[in-house]
Amino acid sequence: MATAPVDESLTLEQLTRDPYPIYRRMRAETPIVRVPAANRIFLTRAKHTRMVKDDPELFSSDDPVTPMRRAFLAHTLMRKDGDEHRRERMAMQRAYSPKVIDTDWADLYRKITADYLDRLPRGETVDVFTDLCGPVAARILAHVLGLDDVSDADMQRWSQVLIDGAGNFGFAEEPFRLSDAANAEMDAVFEQCIPRHLAEPNNSALSVMLNARDPISKGQMFANIKIAIGGGINEPRDALATIIYGLLTNPDQLEEVKRQEAWADAFEEGIRWVAPIQASSRRATRDLVIDGIDIPEGVTLMTIQASANRDEALFEDGEVFNVFRAKAPHQAFGSGPHHCAGAHVSRRTVGDIMLPMLFERFPGMTLDRPEDVVWSGFGFRGPLNLPVRLT
Repeated sequence: MATAPVDESLTLEQLTRDPYPIYRRMRAETPIVRVPAANRIFLTRAKHTRMVKDDPELFSSDDPVTPMRRAFLAHTLMRKDGDEHRRERMAMQRAYSPKVIDTDWADLYRKITADYLDRLPRGETVDVFTDLCGPVAARILAHVLGLDDVSDADMQRWSQVLIDGAGNFGFAEEPFRLSDAANAEMDAVFEQCIPRHLAEPNNSALSVMLNARDPISKGQMFANIKIAIGGGINEPRDALATIIYGLLTNPDQLEEVKRQEAWADAFEEGIRWVAPIQASSRRATRDLVIDGIDIPEGVTLMTIQASANRDEALFEDGEVFNVFRAKAPHQAFGSGPHHCAGAHVSRRTVGDIMLPMLFERFPGMTLDRPEDVVWSGFGFRGPLNLPVRLT
């Protein structure tokens, strides 16, 4: 057996700027590698990342070196396993169920999307990341969570601050200072929402949890809502922006997607190509061996789903955006017990509603300077801008 090789030179800044060439090299040369900058052993091949996610007994979500607990000021369901995780997850699962989305939310999603599309000026170049992707994701999530009166700006700011804190693997102080302030703001707002949801029960996540027959603690309710804010805006926002970029830089594919109404396929390819949530941590619960590499008990592993989604063993030309590639299972929503609870919401809102409505409204939309789009992120990744001409 052997210990994992060590990459002393790799920095978080390099991974934030452009991780994909690094992951491609790792898959080929050192698929299991210790990265001191992240204080973790990276797993970059799809077979390893799925194996770890699917076995919570050997690979616990309770990562003792995660910055998430510090960022959320709570031990969240993302870092729990077994019955404890299941109880908290199921406490709000009804709000995300396909039936509730169809009966309670789908028409509202369409109205929200139409309202924001109405605000965009035809014939001008607009940053749709800022003016569409983020605000629509924020507004939809606010309703799903039962925070209807919270502004788009606050929802997006809270989300980004929580994401920055959860991804603060270097434990810099400034991101935590900002997350402390955001946590205090959110707690105050959630408290104000409680009387309404108790008086008028509905299918929003906060109301479902508050009115449960055997409710979880209020602190854990708040932590669950914060987890949803952290992941429930950036994931659909970045997915939508990534897919728009992919389609506009591949006009032949765009025309075929329109012809076949293959928006769901475009959604799946976009989140495979650039996974909004790029990596997750797990702790080895005992001494293990993975493909000849010793994994000591207590070591923190990082499953790099961004790399798994381009693994040559599953995807031919995985670095390329191709809506019509041979189908293979991606891991953008994770797998196992922690499979993303909001996966159906994201598929419904982005794939079924936002994408077709956007391209129907602006069928001649163009991205004239793809080189101006800035991509960023290690734990969470997507474009930071998307200047398109709306025609």
